[in-house]
Amino acid sequence: QVQLVESGGGLVQPGGSLRLSCAASGFAFSNYSMAWVRQAPGKGLDWVGTINTGGTLTRYSPSVKGRFTISRDNARDTLYLQMNNLKPEDTAVYSCANMYGYYSKDSYNRGKGTLVTVSS
Repeated sequence: QVQLVESGGGLVQPGGSLRLSCAASGFAFSNYSMAWVRQAPGKGLDWVGTINTGGTLTRYSPSVKGRFTISRDNARDTLYLQMNNLKPEDTAVYSCANMYGYYSKDSYNRGKGTLVTVSS
């Protein structure tokens, strides 16, 4: 059974940082490109960024590029999202997903997410 469990969310002030984790199980993690997506209150799903299977390539939404960094540890089946210089508009539930491909917009599975609130 595929499981994607996110953690690390919380309340942070504007300009602050958070690191999210996504623990994967039930599938061959190292064989999949992985992505972070987010959903702000009352809005649709928004792609944040994707990392390739080996962790050597990443691509990001323009809204987070230069502030967020995606990484992965294939030995631990874990995906990370380092978020710096957070803004109130980054407030959302953040989820991880295993993707059909590095450039794909479609995912096989998505976790339930962890809430990030950016507020003073």
